[in-house]
Amino acid sequence: MQLSSLRRASALVAATSVAMLGLSACATGSSDEDGAAPAANSSADTDAFPVTIESTYGEATIEEEPQRIVTLGVDGDNVAALGVAPIAVQKMTWGGNAAGTTDWFDDALAEIDGAEAPELLDVTDAVPTDQIIGLEPDVVIATNSGLTQDDFDKLSDAGIPVIAHPGVQWATTWEQSMETTGQALGRTEAAEEIIAETKADLEATAEENPDIVGASFIWAFFDPTDLSNVGVYTTVDNRPAILEELGMVSPPIVEEGGTDAFYFNVSAERAAELDADVILAYGTTPEESEQLVQTPLLQQIPPIANGNYVITLEPNDTLGLSFPSVLGIPYALDHFIPEVAAAIGGEPQVY
Repeated sequence: MQLSSLRRASALVAATSVAMLGLSACATGSSDEDGAAPAANSSADTDAFPVTIESTYGEATIEEEPQRIVTLGVDGDNVAALGVAPIAVQKMTWGGNAAGTTDWFDDALAEIDGAEAPELLDVTDAVPTDQIIGLEPDVVIATNSGLTQDDFDKLSDAGIPVIAHPGVQWATTWEQSMETTGQALGRTEAAEEIIAETKADLEATAEENPDIVGASFIWAFFDPTDLSNVGVYTTVDNRPAILEELGMVSPPIVEEGGTDAFYFNVSAERAAELDADVILAYGTTPEESEQLVQTPLLQQIPPIANGNYVITLEPNDTLGLSFPSVLGIPYALDHFIPEVAAAIGGEPQVY
């Protein structure tokens, strides 16, 4: 995928639907234990049901503990972390493994007795509501996804409880997603424990990488076919939000983007104002990325001119920040944050 495609895909994910999905056979990919939290051996809380959960599109009532669970976004991670195997999950085509899942999801699923590989849902063009209805789920969990009101209504009319995002699409925090999933499965105590463990991971990562604490950052995207603008993610996006949880800070120019959109464009004339201790972006090949940072526009950006940048060619390393979950975050902390710390220290990273 070229950088221009990455930019368009990232913008699409942030604004509406997704750039990370497609239908394939029911199979999980290879495992990688590094960064994957173990699934919790939990059972439903006493008197957890019935439960009614509100979302932006309406409420859903779950009468009894659900057995057949379908998820959208990365809620499959949250379900598996609670020791429950979903019957269908959204396929990951950006940052996932060859089978369309992630290694951390596969690891958690492998720890669940009797778990079978879930069916994969292609939402590249739209949520496959007919396919979901055909699976006869007890609940659809979509706390951080591209689900629309029409999708919600169609599934609800089919008698399926649907838990959508509490606010706008793709803006739910990882804590909110985990809390809501725990509530839907009657496992609120287990969910709270996992949230606490993930927060401890964030704190430990900040302690292990002290240079990031207090450092300013910009998460940007560049289109080599149109260098008249630089795209900048706002703190509404989960990527900057999690970096701020680690103690990093957004510079004033990022604050200009406000809280109504996931990203905004900065014109080439203002490139010198993109000043921060480090700038982060996606790339394709090392050669193309090295050429890109040498262009006149990017050399006007202080952290690029000073060698304080990370251009990652591995979307897998940042998936846990782009679409955060309690399983994906630890992987990103282990694989991406050390690169950020190195760049802050003056070692540019293209990897």
